[in-house]
Amino acid sequence: MTIYFYTVREAYGCFSNFSLHGFMLDELYWCTSEHYFQAQKFLETFHREQIRQAVTPKVAAQMGRERNRPLRSDWEQVKDNVMRKAVLRKFENHADIREILLSTGHEEIVENSPIDYYWGCGSDGSGKNMLGIILMEVREQLR
Repeated sequence: MTIYFYTVREAYGCFSNFSLHGFMLDELYWCTSEHYFQAQKFLETFHREQIRQAVTPKVAAQMGRERNRPLRSDWEQVKDNVMRKAVLRKFENHADIREILLSTGHEEIVENSPIDYYWGCGSDGSGKNMLGIILMEVREQLR
């Protein structure tokens, strides 16, 4: 069986980076893993702090995608590890969702995003599903 997730309101919604499961990381509090991920695109700049303080994960995502902000030069090389760090911390800090993740056994986990072909599977299923892969890696680490 494959476990699909996308929005926070669906089954396995806690797997979404928009789920409201905050954590401390890099000596700062992050409301969601989306806040952390988007903010890391800008390192030690006021952009990072603006995104960290965004009122919702959707706003944080929009801010992180604004190309008038100076994207760090190594972003393509580091983005997967940034996501791994955020997802691991989120599930380390919240026993309730850690149990949900561990309860998936060895099932494949897929972010069923119709628009994201990198982090999700895309509308035709041909995407890389990197978020699903990272969730499965974190599940292994937490065992």
